Amino acid sequence: MDALRKQASKFREQVAKQQQAVIKQFSGTGYESSDVVVIDEIEMQRHQQLDKLYKSTRSGRDFQKDVVKAAEAFTAIGYKHIETGTKFSEECCRYGTENSENINENILAKAAAIYGDGLKHVEKEQEDLIKLLSQQVLDPLRAMVMGALLEDARHLAQRYSRMRQEAEAQAAEISRRQARIREAPLPENVAKLHAAEARMQELKANMAVLGKEASAALAAVGAQQQRLTLQRLVAMVEGERAYHLRVAAILNEIEAEMVSEKQRKESAPPVIAPENSSEKTMYYLAEAMHPFSASSEKELSLAVGDFVVVRKVSPSGWSEGECKGKAGWFPSAYVEKRQRLPSNSNMAGEVY
Repeated sequence: MDALRKQASKFREQVAKQQQAVIKQFSGTGYESSDVVVIDEIEMQRHQQLDKLYKSTRSGRDFQKDVVKAAEAFTAIGYKHIETGTKFSEECCRYGTENSENINENILAKAAAIYGDGLKHVEKEQEDLIKLLSQQVLDPLRAMVMGALLEDARHLAQRYSRMRQEAEAQAAEISRRQARIREAPLPENVAKLHAAEARMQELKANMAVLGKEASAALAAVGAQQQRLTLQRLVAMVEGERAYHLRVAAILNEIEAEMVSEKQRKESAPPVIAPENSSEKTMYYLAEAMHPFSASSEKELSLAVGDFVVVRKVSPSGWSEGECKGKAGWFPSAYVEKRQRLPSNSNMAGEVY
């Protein structure tokens, strides 16, 4: 009977060891949570602290990976934006160049040239943003995600977790040895109980040292994680904000220049085909009521009181005439029609 009892006991021990081996095999990659008090309440508090720190650093690392993925996506989109923008810029500049023979009259060619040149500056800003994301966000976060400090701290916690599992198994072994002594207080069983208790004391001492070391390491890494990730996130936001502000300024400048060209074209003197020599033209005399400064060779400057011979009147609000030996276009509303010159003979000379 005693022989059967010993054989059954050995079989239980073998099964327990196999179970512990399986537990170690599958729990070696993380920190195992447990509500079992292995040694005392102090150890339980340390275990709960390590569990919290381990999960916190894992969450921090996962968020760092999310930021890296986002920055990588922004970079990929940026390169695609540069490729498309550069090609379109070249097409705009090509159209402007091919139609540059009379670009002051061809408003579309002028606008295309303006936009093509502006796009070059926009793509340069995109390149600067990609460089910022790489240097100030991607490189630092990748280094920390794959860094030795985080892995070392997590390995310490994992070692503590495995040691705690061993202590839990050792506590169960001590209970079995004590039960066996109550059944059969043999010297052999007493010796095995003492060996199990000695091993438990050794585990307890090692866990106290390792637990403090792992807690300190994880706490330091967690604080560094929080600080670095926040800095990189702020740098990412500031970089994007600066990029969009500079691009908005470039686009505002492009728009202002294009609108200015459009307004200039709309307010410019009309282009009228040469008149048939056989056609009779009606001239009349007018006096300038407002000053006008010519902005091109086709326009005629006028001072208040100047007399001008008006030769053409356009429905667009411009008139063409001659004053003081010069001819050109001027706003029709700036002059008033006169029947004849004043009696002062000097005026006649100024008109012609």
